[in-house]
Amino acid sequence: MMRMRPLKVALLGCGVVGSEVARIMTTHADDLAARIGAPVELAGVAVRRPSKVREGIDPALVTTDATALVKRGDIDVVVEVIGGIEPARTLITTAFEHGASVVSANKALLAQDGAALHAAAEQNDKDLYYEAAVAGAIPLIRPLRESLAGDKINRVMGVVNGTTNFILDKMDSTGAGYQEALDEATALGYAEADPTADVEGFDAAAKAAILAGIAFHTRVRLDDVYREGMTEVTAADFRSAKEMGCTIKLLAICERSKDGASVTARVHPAMIPLTHPLASVRGAYNAVFVESDAAGQLMFYGPGAGGSPTASAVLGDLVAVCRNRLNGATGPGESAYAALTVSPMGEVVTRYHISLDVADKPGVLAQVATVFAEHGVSIDTVRQQGKDGEASLVVVTHRASDASLTGTVEALRKLDTVRGVASIMRVEGE
Repeated sequence: MMRMRPLKVALLGCGVVGSEVARIMTTHADDLAARIGAPVELAGVAVRRPSKVREGIDPALVTTDATALVKRGDIDVVVEVIGGIEPARTLITTAFEHGASVVSANKALLAQDGAALHAAAEQNDKDLYYEAAVAGAIPLIRPLRESLAGDKINRVMGVVNGTTNFILDKMDSTGAGYQEALDEATALGYAEADPTADVEGFDAAAKAAILAGIAFHTRVRLDDVYREGMTEVTAADFRSAKEMGCTIKLLAICERSKDGASVTARVHPAMIPLTHPLASVRGAYNAVFVESDAAGQLMFYGPGAGGSPTASAVLGDLVAVCRNRLNGATGPGESAYAALTVSPMGEVVTRYHISLDVADKPGVLAQVATVFAEHGVSIDTVRQQGKDGEASLVVVTHRASDASLTGTVEALRKLDTVRGVASIMRVEGE
C-alpha cells in the first residue's frame, strides 16, 4: 500500500547532472513512487544563477540560499551534485543535523573527508549514499559494500576516467600524439577546457581512494593515493606496448598485500596485455576489474560520466534512501574496522618497461645489466637497436619494488654511456 504523503527532495546544483535528475524525477514520477512506496516531490533547487531558464523546473522552487533549503526540517533527502569541497561539506553535514539523508556524487569531498561525513550521518542516524561518485552509471559502490560484503577483495583495478581513456584509445588506434588526441577530445566535449584534473590523474585518484576504502574496510584518503598523470605518454610508448602485445591505460589500482597486513592505492599509466579485459575498454567508457577470494574475477563496465548516466546512479541511490526512510532504517555506513596500513608507493611490486638512450658501443649492455643486478632488479627481456653511434635499449623487468626500480634508474643516469631515460612504464594485469 502506497503512503500518500510525498517524500521531499532538495536538489543542490542544477547543472548537467542536476537538471537530468530533476527531469527524471518529473517524467518518471509514477514509476519512482511505485518502486519506493510513496511519491517523491522536488521541494527545492539551490543554484548560483537563478535567472537561468531551467526547462521543466518550477521557478518557484529555485533558490540561491542552499543553507536555508537544507535547514527547512521537512526535507527527507538532499541530493548534492554541486561538487567541490565547500560549501558542499557544510551543506551535507547541515542536512544531516536537520533530519535529511544525503545522496552525493562528490568524489573529491568523499575522498578527502569521507570518514567525517560518514560519522556525521551515523551520529544523526541518516543515510549517506554516493554511487554516482565513481564510474557514473556503473553499479559499483553498492556491489562492493553490499553484494561482496561477505567476500575478501584482494584487488580493484580499473579505467575510471572517460576523458583519459578516450585520449589513450585514440593514440593507440590512430598513432596520434598526446596533444592531437587531447585536441580531438576537447572538440568532441570529452575533455574540459582545463583538462588537468583528468589528465594529471586527480579525478581518478579521488575515485581510487573511495574504492580502496570500501574494498578493504580501511580509511583511505586522497593523500594516501599515489598519482601520476599521462601527459608524458608518447606514440613511441604505444609502439613499444604493441611489440609486447599490450596497450596503455591510465589505471586506478587498489590492492591488498600478500600478507594481508597493508593496502596500496595508486593511479598511473600502465601497459596492460591485450588479453586482459580492461584492454578492450574503448572511447570514453569506464570499467573496473575486481578480484576476490570467493567470487573470483568480476568486471563492471559502462558509461562513466555524462548527465544521464550519472543521474541514473543518483536516482538509484535516491530510491534506496527513500525506501530506508519509509522503513525507519538506514543502509550500510562506513566499514573501516580492518584499519589496514596504507603502504607508500615505494613498496609496490610490479613489472617495468624502461626505454634508455645509450651509446652504440661494446659493453653498454653489460654495464646496464650490472646496475640492475646491483639493485636487485631481475631482467626479463632486453631489446637493443643502434645507428650512427646512438642506440635505444629497452629493458623489461621481472617484478620489482618501486623503490628498487627508482634506485636503479638513478644509478643508470650516472653512467657515461646512458644518454637519457626515454620512458618508464609499469606493466600491470599479468
